[in-house]
Amino acid sequence: MSEQFDVVVIGGGPAGYPAAIRAAQNGLSVACIDGWQNRDGSYAFGGTCLNAGCIPSKALLESSELYHRARSEFAVHGISTGDVAMDVAQMQARKNNIVKASTQGILGLFKAAKVTPLQGHGRLLSGKRVEFTAADGTVRLLSAGSVILASGSTPMALPSVPFDGVQVVDSWGALDFAAVPQRVGVIGAGVIGLELGSVWRRLGAQVTVLEAMETFLPMADEAVAKEALKQFKKQGLNMRLGAKVTGATRAPSGVTVQYTEATGAQSAEFDRVVVAIGRRPYTADLLGEDTGVTRDARGFIVVDDHCGTGVEGVYAVGDCVRGPMLAHKGKEEGVMAADRIAGRWGHVNYATIPSVIYTAPEIAWVGLTEAQVKASGRDYKVGSFPFLASGRARAMEAANGFAKVIAAVDDDSLLGVHVIGPMAGELIGEAVLALEYSATAEDLQRTIHAHPTLSEALHEAALAADKRAIDYPNR
Repeated sequence: MSEQFDVVVIGGGPAGYPAAIRAAQNGLSVACIDGWQNRDGSYAFGGTCLNAGCIPSKALLESSELYHRARSEFAVHGISTGDVAMDVAQMQARKNNIVKASTQGILGLFKAAKVTPLQGHGRLLSGKRVEFTAADGTVRLLSAGSVILASGSTPMALPSVPFDGVQVVDSWGALDFAAVPQRVGVIGAGVIGLELGSVWRRLGAQVTVLEAMETFLPMADEAVAKEALKQFKKQGLNMRLGAKVTGATRAPSGVTVQYTEATGAQSAEFDRVVVAIGRRPYTADLLGEDTGVTRDARGFIVVDDHCGTGVEGVYAVGDCVRGPMLAHKGKEEGVMAADRIAGRWGHVNYATIPSVIYTAPEIAWVGLTEAQVKASGRDYKVGSFPFLASGRARAMEAANGFAKVIAAVDDDSLLGVHVIGPMAGELIGEAVLALEYSATAEDLQRTIHAHPTLSEALHEAALAADKRAIDYPNR
C-alpha cells in the first residue's frame, strides 16, 4: 500500500526545497526526496548549490579575497600586517561549517513547514507514483496528487581528460584542495572556471585557463567581457583563448595537458587540473516507463512556459529544464510550480533573470546586451559610468570597472544593465527591479541615490545615456 501526499518533490536543491516549502505553505501535504551524498557517504539536502557549488565557492572566494587584500592592499590603508600566511585547513574548515549549517538549516525549514524529508533516491512511475529507495535499500511507494521534478545538474566530463578525483577534478574537487597547488590548469573559462581559478590564483597558485572558444564570456556584454579579460590578465591569470584540449598524460610529477591553438600544438604541465566545461541535466534513473515525461536531445526535461511537462500534475524545474542553470531561476520555478498546483497564480519573468560572476571585480547583468539590442534593429542609447569616478569605489580601493545602461530611443525603456566592479552582484538588484516594473532611463535618473554609494554608478550611467551625467564628462 502506498503512502499518500498531495505533492512529492524529487530533488532538495535550490529548486526543490523552496518548491516543497511553498507547497506546504499552501496547505498541502508534502514529501521532498533528495539523494545528495557527501564524500563520507552521509546524505544532505541542498543539492550542488549548498554542498558543492554556490555556497562553498563563495566562502572560498571571500577567504581568498581577504588574504589577497591583506598581502597586497592593506599597506595603502596604513595597515601593517607583517607576514601573512594562509592556513588552508582552517579555510576549508570554515567553508565546511558554513555548508553544514546551510544544509542542516533546510531540515529546520522543513520541520517548521511540516514537509516530510526523505533522504535517498526518488523515481517517477506512471500515474504520479514515486518509488523511494532509502539509504538502507528499503523501497517505499508514494502516491501523489502532483509531482515536481527538481533533479538538478552534474558537471560535464571531458573524454580526453577524464576525472580521477586527485589530479584531474571537477568543480567539487577544486573546492576541497588541502593545500595550494603550485600549478593549476582550468579547462573552461565560464563562470565556474573563472571563480575557481580566481580562488587559487589569489592564494598563490600559477593558474592557466584554457578556453576552446576564441570569444571570452560570449554571454556577457562585449564591453564588460573586454574589461573582465583585462582585469583577469592583470591579476596574473594566464588566459588562453582558442585553446582546444586534445588530451592529457598523468605522471607522479603532474598532468601534462595537450591542446591546440592558432600557433599549433601546445602542452602545459600542472599539479592539478580542473575541468569546468559546463554542466548537464542530472536525470539518472529519474523516470520509469510510461510516465509520459519526455527529454530533449541534450537530456533536459521538456516543459512549457510554466514548467508543466505535458503530463497533468507533473512539473519539472531548475537545472533539469531549459534556461540558465542558476539557483535563483530554479527557486522561482519551484515556487511557481507549487503555487500553480495549489490553484494560485504563478509566473517567472525569464527576461529579468540576473546573472552574476563572483570574481574580483564582480560581473553582473540583466536584460539584453548591446549586441542583442543592435541585432534587434531597435534604436538605442548607451550610458556608461566608470567606478574610477566613484568616490565610494576609490575609498574602497576598488575603482576598476564600470556600470552600463542600455535604453530604447523611442520610449526610453531600460533594455539591459551591465556592471563590472565592486559588489556588482548586489548592485544588479536595483536594475532587476527596474526592468521588472518596466522602468525608463529617466525613472532611474530621477531616483535619489544616497551619497557616497556604489549605486550612484547606476544613476550616473542612466544620466549618461542622455549625456546628462554630473560626475563624469559626457561623451
